[in-house]
Amino acid sequence: MSRTPNTRLRSLLEATGWSSAQLARMVVAIAAEHSEHLTCDRSTVSRWLAGHQPRPPVPTFLLEALARGLDGIVTAQQAGLSRAPELVHTNSLGDDPVLRLAQLTSVELDGTRRKLIGAAAFSLAALAVPALAAPSSRPRPLRIQEQGVEAQVAQMRAMATMFANAAETHGGGSIRAPLAAYLAHDVSRWLRTPMSDENYRQLLSAAAQLALLLGTMCVDDGDHALAQQHFRTAADLAVEAVDHGMLAVSFRAMATHAYEMGHHGSVVLHLTERAVEAARRAPRVTQVYAQAHLSVLLAHHDRKAALAELARTEKLYDQADSTPGAFTAYPPGGLQYQRAQVFSALGEASQAAAALKTSLRLRTPAEHRASALTHARLAEILLGVGHLDAALAHWGDFLSAYPALRSARIAQRLAVMRQKLQPYGRHRPVATLLNRARELM
Repeated sequence: MSRTPNTRLRSLLEATGWSSAQLARMVVAIAAEHSEHLTCDRSTVSRWLAGHQPRPPVPTFLLEALARGLDGIVTAQQAGLSRAPELVHTNSLGDDPVLRLAQLTSVELDGTRRKLIGAAAFSLAALAVPALAAPSSRPRPLRIQEQGVEAQVAQMRAMATMFANAAETHGGGSIRAPLAAYLAHDVSRWLRTPMSDENYRQLLSAAAQLALLLGTMCVDDGDHALAQQHFRTAADLAVEAVDHGMLAVSFRAMATHAYEMGHHGSVVLHLTERAVEAARRAPRVTQVYAQAHLSVLLAHHDRKAALAELARTEKLYDQADSTPGAFTAYPPGGLQYQRAQVFSALGEASQAAAALKTSLRLRTPAEHRASALTHARLAEILLGVGHLDAALAHWGDFLSAYPALRSARIAQRLAVMRQKLQPYGRHRPVATLLNRARELM
């Protein structure tokens, strides 16, 4: 049976300036970002150009590959793909972040709709944050009685702390649905209540914090497309609230997410710089939080600048005051983890390992997930420099923490551990550890 050549796909490929082999490599790389292992080469692309329709989830990765090549969003219709869902993008949800928050949280509670949006790939185009507009001047009728607003804001702040602590103890996958329900049912209703601008900004700020938390939980749960939607919504809510601190933290979260997906190019660097810029009008602890990640990104571009930024960040940390709560405190173990990332990016494994060991010493029992990730990362670095027995000790601690955490990030580190230890499978301690790992899967 003859097929009709896909001229739309060919036109898009030509516009990227890539060869078929280059497109294939990009599709494979994007699939790997989402823990999918594809076999794709120039002959595969040739079949697509000839009219063969790739099967899901390949179309999702193909569309994102084309989008990255063209610096924009590419739809299934534009690419001539009939088996790809027309995915929902943030812009299509509207400009009003309050309405978007209600829409996204209702999606979170609807398995079918969540699967549709979650089917999208991580989008680099979504990181190109445009200049955000000033807070809207939409008229809101005042209500006479507003005594309950302070209590609502206080409850939202307390719930943010509770959800953040629970995610740290149990993993984002366990806490995501309850947080989405709270946002969809209570917070969205309060945000639709007429009130004065001053009180409304307080509610918007607290809502931005909760939306950002939901985004971090989506990352932890491996749902990268929805995470990006929540992060952008949190940023827009922060703009409406005139909350520079939350805007800085939102940009930093978006950049960190991209970095963890393997991206550290100019787009991510620029976004991190935007976070630092916004943080200049925020408390010092927020400035430290933003600058710490900037030092990590700079390590991939300018060694001298990265080390100088790290030194400034650590000096500022000594002057910063933290208050208990979500995004108002930066634990010292977290800063040491960022220090380790800087030295790891610079290729200085011994200094990276030393920083991770310090991070572990500073972690509190409540930082369960962070400690597990730190043990795993330290083990990987130690194995890389030939310290097998020391790596096994840290992987053993990682496996001890594993059962209590529902987290795709933790599961990914387990997969990395098994892969890295396979060549040492005849070593008895390694075999014992791998057997422990198999029992947990």
